[in-house]
Amino acid sequence: MSSKSKFRKLAGISALAFAGLTAANAVNAANWRYAHEEYEGDVQDVYAYKFKEYIEENSDHTLQVYRFGELGESSDIMEQTQAGILNFVNQSPGFTGALIPEAQIFFIPYLMPTDMETVVEFFRESEAINEMFPKLYAQHGLELLQMYPEGEMVVTADEPITKPADFNNKKIRVMTNPLLSETYDAFGATPTPLPWGEVYGALQTNMIQGQENPIFWIESGGLYEVSPNLIFTGHGWFTTAMMANQDFYNGLSEEDKKLVQDAADYAFEKILVHIDGLAEESLEKIKKASDEVTVTRLNDEQIEAFKARAPQVEEKFIEMTGESGKELLNQFKEDLKEVQSD
Repeated sequence: MSSKSKFRKLAGISALAFAGLTAANAVNAANWRYAHEEYEGDVQDVYAYKFKEYIEENSDHTLQVYRFGELGESSDIMEQTQAGILNFVNQSPGFTGALIPEAQIFFIPYLMPTDMETVVEFFRESEAINEMFPKLYAQHGLELLQMYPEGEMVVTADEPITKPADFNNKKIRVMTNPLLSETYDAFGATPTPLPWGEVYGALQTNMIQGQENPIFWIESGGLYEVSPNLIFTGHGWFTTAMMANQDFYNGLSEEDKKLVQDAADYAFEKILVHIDGLAEESLEKIKKASDEVTVTRLNDEQIEAFKARAPQVEEKFIEMTGESGKELLNQFKEDLKEVQSD
């Protein structure tokens, strides 16, 4: 066989091998589905698209992202994830708390610090976050991939609030978890659970007189238009969790499991950059958009009046969650003590 014939034969074999490899990759490639609770450009959306970016740049897989409302409310996308219809879901403990009571720990007021540097270090280093929570989520068929902070919680109301008595006779919307209701009951308000889709209209018609959310969500959802008094109470940070259907995750190859974990970590680092300064930017947008907005930042003395009511919420958390919740709370406090003493 001439060298030219050998070359042609080798080229043919190589072409067939490449075609076979391409076909195999096409067979192995999957289109994964991911849903979250927020709008285009909001924190969970940015996280989802950074996760998608990493997956698609480092594999043949594709990722379809669904935003708030496209597949229903928060409860709907969790049910779809548990049923295996969705592969990934981003849901805050405010809604997951009904499924995993221990996740409500983030709604114990004044447990979490509000300065970003400490919050970020806590999420990086916390044993409660990184070791205990994954086991709790696993009991419900969920692979917890990442927990991350979105922003300080801010209350909006029909008038400025400076003391617990100002909450008297006010219906404050809460997410559908019992501990958040306990928090606003402790603060002196009438907690009113509502799905997100009903909040704007309920504020507009005075069915409720206030709500709480991170400031970027107050801005993007236009809540300041119907609830213009912003109150910085310093009582906590909004936290969210990104997870996978556990059967789906366990069925992945080791290579794909690493891909998913690396994508979750990549998106976590990107979201920390994104939220740095986001609250200040959002507040400026709100002030420019409306002359009716007022901003109240509670001073230390005013905060103490609210903080004094927090122990009853902590007691309720332990009552709801038993020994596992007590253990988690103790570890939470230990982790916070470590990052605050650095």
